[in-house]
Amino acid sequence: MSNRRRLERLLRTKLNAAGQQFEEAKRAYADAKAATTADLPTDDDGRARIVCRRHAEKRAVSVDPEGRPACYDAEHPDCRGCVEDVRDGRIETW
Repeated sequence: MSNRRRLERLLRTKLNAAGQQFEEAKRAYADAKAATTADLPTDDDGRARIVCRRHAEKRAVSVDPEGRPACYDAEHPDCRGCVEDVRDGRIETW
């Protein structure tokens, strides 16, 4: 394999890795911003630390700008109640 091909492969690999790191950082920033908007405590990755009403368990989840956790199911009454609690600042956290 020529030196040029090796260099191209190395550069492509490094650029892909940098792109993935950038996307992860961007997602963590968006998660932290959404959680802060909802005034929720967050973990080290910026995910909101809530107690899931549906499954009665502690979860670290992304929250969208409308206050919906990533696990939100519009068809489930506990999930709808959870979103109402997030918006009203009454959600149980840890």
